[in-house]
Amino acid sequence: MTTAVATAAASTLVGTFVQLRAGEDWLPVCHLDRLVPGRGVAALLPGGHQVAVFLDRAGRLHAVDNRDPFTGAAVLSRGLLGSHQGRPFVASPLLKQRFDLATGQCLDDETVRLTTYEVRAA
Repeated sequence: MTTAVATAAASTLVGTFVQLRAGEDWLPVCHLDRLVPGRGVAALLPGGHQVAVFLDRAGRLHAVDNRDPFTGAAVLSRGLLGSHQGRPFVASPLLKQRFDLATGQCLDDETVRLTTYEVRAA
């Protein structure tokens, strides 16, 4: 391996990761610099489960199920971020239902809730 290739490979391992809590462990899901405020990314967890990870415009990290409970499609990472009464939400790109990013509660149907995940940058 050349020095340039070795340096490039090492640089991909350095930096701040976004991590999700899975039981007692923290799983790295992506580099923090891959997140753009106001946009989400999908991450595949062990076992095939998908989560949507967001960096809101205030610089806070959020993670929820990526699966839209109304359609079954794994699309919430492509949803639009906004806020309602000062709380951040993601609106599904399909039917536009809004989900509170802190609690997972659907703001348009109180009987529906997403799973939320503890997330950190480390």
